[in-house]
Amino acid sequence: MLCELRIENLLLIDRAELRPGAGLNAITGETGAGKTVLAHALDLLLGGRPRSGIVRPGASEAYVEGVFELPPGLFDAPELSELRERIDEEANEVVLARRVSAEGRTRAFVGGRSATAADLAELGGRLVAFFGQHEHRRLTLASAQLELLDGFCGTEHLATLGQFTRAHTRVKELSRELEELRGRAGTRDRDLDLLAFEIEEIESLDPSVDEEVTLRAERERLRQVDGLRLAAAAGSEAISPEEADSPGAAMLFAEAERIADGLAGADPDLDCLTARLRALRIEAEDLGTEFRHYLAGLEADPARLAVVEERLDGYERVKRKHGGSVEAVLEHAERCRTERDRLAGAEVALERAVADLAEAEAERSVLAGELTTGRRAAAPDLAERVLEELSSLAMEGASFSVELQGREELSASGAERVELMLAPNPGVAATPVRESASGGELSRVMLALMTVAGAGGSRTLVFDEVDSGVGGQTARAVGERLRALAADRQVLCITHLPQIAAMAEGHFRIEKEAAGEVARATVERLEDSGVIGELCRMLGAEASDAGARKHAKELLAAA
Repeated sequence: MLCELRIENLLLIDRAELRPGAGLNAITGETGAGKTVLAHALDLLLGGRPRSGIVRPGASEAYVEGVFELPPGLFDAPELSELRERIDEEANEVVLARRVSAEGRTRAFVGGRSATAADLAELGGRLVAFFGQHEHRRLTLASAQLELLDGFCGTEHLATLGQFTRAHTRVKELSRELEELRGRAGTRDRDLDLLAFEIEEIESLDPSVDEEVTLRAERERLRQVDGLRLAAAAGSEAISPEEADSPGAAMLFAEAERIADGLAGADPDLDCLTARLRALRIEAEDLGTEFRHYLAGLEADPARLAVVEERLDGYERVKRKHGGSVEAVLEHAERCRTERDRLAGAEVALERAVADLAEAEAERSVLAGELTTGRRAAAPDLAERVLEELSSLAMEGASFSVELQGREELSASGAERVELMLAPNPGVAATPVRESASGGELSRVMLALMTVAGAGGSRTLVFDEVDSGVGGQTARAVGERLRALAADRQVLCITHLPQIAAMAEGHFRIEKEAAGEVARATVERLEDSGVIGELCRMLGAEASDAGARKHAKELLAAA
């Protein structure tokens, strides 16, 4: 449902807001006041091409924005998968917008994000069904016509259509999967060779985080062996030198301890110091022994250093290629093994995909045949009943038929397209409605179709020129059908007939003001006395005319 329509600098309207409600909404105004500007605004929101001069004189750009209530399941269609990502999952509304510069450049928006006119057409076409004079809108009628025929076929047929749509989607998915598998099959051997090389390179090194740490420490020790030997020798020499006549720290501590022991018990303080001295002497002797052992174990081993360097070079090589750390290298190896196993089973997967696709295509073909049978059986009955409706809508003498035309390939809607054929007058050859019918004829044909087919759904219906060339009882018949359609959905009707406007639950008037150099139009929602006054104008009288007011009230009462 269209919740709000905002228009800025479009044709005669400099700024307007329209908030139509559920049910039937009438849009009225004097000829030339700009009623069809609303049709132009909606057409832009549906991806239509802007006509020249559509920007209000003096303005740099026109802007149109529509806020739509999101019906359940709207984004289930695969065609809307990309647009679905732009909309908040919790959102219950979506905003479509269009900017048109005075130079003719346009920008489209969906949910506040940049989009294309094609995006608007794809999404907007599922929110609004537009029937009127805009030529390119007729191109969208093929799908609408088929929807109406399917609706006329009944609930069992619609259930089959749902099964077919799912089967068609499944076929498309399997076709893409099979194409990808075949594309990868061409490079499978090369990929397997590369994976085998990388796995072998890593497994032959057999890296581990702990080993790398150990190797780095060993390399540092081997590189500094001469300096380590000098440091150890200096420590050993200071504590217990090799030459007997050169006293070391251990010998000096021992001599001092001997002298102090000779005075043991003479002074408690000295006894404490002697004990500490003894501990130092023992520690010095142990330290000297350890220095000698350490020095004895220090040997320069160029061969071992070369081995360690080579292994660490291997670590650096695989880290550069596969992530910069041993952990990343190990993860890469595991991914390679998984991909190798997958590719090794690709031939089996390819055979399975071919079989799955064949099965899905067979199921789709059976369902398509059931759809075709149902449509062919229902088409003549639908045409006959629509023709009866057209007789009540000022199209007596018209001929109408529903033709099914086969497609070269199955589409998401089946094996055929629908073409509505209309000859508006006797002796005139029937031609496709979407190509040759006037705006009024098109609106009335679609109104008749929807009345007969009992069209439900969530899309807003917009009728422009549906009352063209009719009046009296025919006008009332048109109004009654519009109101019936609006019982469970939103309908907007641009009309000049009071019989139709009186039946609307919401009434909007567009009024032109000629003051100043540039004319402007305003949009106003009418209530009570305002509705009566507008109906009087539509009846060709002043709002103060007692007879016209009485007639207007009678129209409202009859509605």
